Amino acid sequence: MIIDLHIHSQSSDGVFTVEQIVKEAKLRNIGFMSITDHDSIGCQLIAIDLAGKAGIRYVTGVELNVTFSHPKYHEGKAVSLDFLGYQFDAENKALSERLQRMAEYREERAAKILDNLNGAFAKEGIEKLTRKDFAEIQASVDGVLGRPHIADYLVKKGIVRNRQEAFDKYLVRFDVPKYPLHLEEASRLVRDAGGRIFLAHPNDPHGTSLVTLTKSLSEQTTIIAESMLEFIDGVECWHSRSDPASTNHYVKFAKEHGLLVTGGSDCHQKPVVMGTVAVPDYVADQFRL
Repeated sequence: MIIDLHIHSQSSDGVFTVEQIVKEAKLRNIGFMSITDHDSIGCQLIAIDLAGKAGIRYVTGVELNVTFSHPKYHEGKAVSLDFLGYQFDAENKALSERLQRMAEYREERAAKILDNLNGAFAKEGIEKLTRKDFAEIQASVDGVLGRPHIADYLVKKGIVRNRQEAFDKYLVRFDVPKYPLHLEEASRLVRDAGGRIFLAHPNDPHGTSLVTLTKSLSEQTTIIAESMLEFIDGVECWHSRSDPASTNHYVKFAKEHGLLVTGGSDCHQKPVVMGTVAVPDYVADQFRL
């Protein structure tokens, strides 16, 4: 069975609509899937319906950005980590309300980021972004607003050549703190909604991961053992940017600590890599009712 439990749609920072994702999944013979948009579950009910009609087994999903710190690393300063929630009730009130507040904060954060960018543009002789520009950015979003949407607009305006340049040149330097969701709360929200929570791509060298604290695999799993075990149900061991050493290390760690394991492509449709990560069949068995 082809399994992909980490896919993003237009409801966060993906390119495809839910309809396009399910259609592509069917073409790629994906048998078990989940759409895991950033801090958003708005597409889950339609995804359940469309996947069911396509004959694809589906589990509800979300990717939550969490503020995390450890006293031994990064001078104790907070960093961002991603956690995947699965198999929750997509209509759970507490989870939905918290994610709605986070979406509202994303709008506030985006406005502040644009103010910061305008300060930089003024020094560089670049025309400032206006309320009209902000409205156009908002209109391009089918879900929650994030920095990728601002990056794409900077590309559209000809200020940068691509999304990566937007981040490298502006969006990292002129960022505004994310909504302070801590692991304890994220865990409670997902579990109280009947779901399970997993640490996402823990050793991703180019993403939001424990690499920001340490590149050592053994130190990473020590951090999890010391600070996360009571709040998580599993770890994402297979990922498009996970090498064999990372996968093997985390699978072994999960077995030693009785954790579940999951995996997926983390596909944002640029390029389309859905179903290309070799996730073993037994992963699907963990999600049987």
